[in-house]
Amino acid sequence: MSSLFSINWRELFIPNLSLVELFIRGSIVYLVLFGVLRSLPSRQLGSLAITDLLVVVLFAEAAQNAMARDYTSITEGAVLIGTVIFWSYALNWLGFRFPAVQQFLNPPPLLLVEKGKLLRRNLRRELITEDELMSQFRQQGIEELADVKAAYMEADGSVSVIPEKPRAVAYRTLKRDVVTKGAE
Repeated sequence: MSSLFSINWRELFIPNLSLVELFIRGSIVYLVLFGVLRSLPSRQLGSLAITDLLVVVLFAEAAQNAMARDYTSITEGAVLIGTVIFWSYALNWLGFRFPAVQQFLNPPPLLLVEKGKLLRRNLRRELITEDELMSQFRQQGIEELADVKAAYMEADGSVSVIPEKPRAVAYRTLKRDVVTKGAE
């Protein structure tokens, strides 16, 4: 019965590994995963940015290890989570301060269609079929390839389209009834 209420405070908070080693391990895992995910075609990532995906995955793993009593303490989990936050912030800061780093972190848009013509090499690079691209165009109200001035694969995996002819914009006019005193 006493084992139900006994807590091993030392095991709960005192790390088994060096905190520096934890930081190095976390850094290596983060940067390797970032490099691997950065090399994947954009369409594989959907609408999540690479760093967003990494943060979610690594937070889950670090938190899971800290909560499981197998081999880590809460302190070790906190250090790993802090390492992920550090690298996420550091890469965003570096991208903000240095345009070359920003180009690596968030690649520039890739041209897929130019003046109604498919750029098949770029489609292959992103593993996009013509049918998938046409589906994206239809979702944006474009039925024919000839109606596309340019289409780009954005860094987040979405496709942006510039139509050949600007669409007519429907304006609604709000009319107000003005009632003046004494006039009917």
